[in-house]
Amino acid sequence: GLPGMDGLEALRQFKQQAATPVIFVSARRRELDTILGLELGADDYITKPFNPDVLLARVKAVLRRGAALPASSTEPSALVVGDLAIDPDAHTITVAGRPVELTAREFGLLHALALEAGKVLSIDDLLARVWGAEYSGEPQVVYVHVRWLREKIEADPNHPTRILNVRGVGYKLASQE
Repeated sequence: GLPGMDGLEALRQFKQQAATPVIFVSARRRELDTILGLELGADDYITKPFNPDVLLARVKAVLRRGAALPASSTEPSALVVGDLAIDPDAHTITVAGRPVELTAREFGLLHALALEAGKVLSIDDLLARVWGAEYSGEPQVVYVHVRWLREKIEADPNHPTRILNVRGVGYKLASQE
């Protein structure tokens, strides 16, 4: 409903220009619209009508997640795990020197795994780090994003060697050296 462009195009342009959290507030209630908005980089998606207290809580949650990221200044800017290089400042990754395009959530998931490469992170931990507390109890979100990540960074997504599932525990990122 924006003049001159739709919200998804506005989001694309905004994300290119600023590293600011974005919450969609929309009258569009279709699940596809919500999925598209989140996959293109929105941090949350709220449909009208909404309770102002719920909106305020979601704004606070998004700001908490955003504030938590730069707070750990001991993190190295660029991460290298085998032939996988992640540059959080530029929001880019390369696999064996080849650039790979990721959505914001895929990037966040891979970055969380890379920060603790070789260690198993539980589904609940990944949900909290990448999606926030409001996604607690929704493990399918992690499963789907791991699948999408594998399709982009694994030589054979059906037989992964980078993002490994530790049955009953969680996932870990393994080095490809």
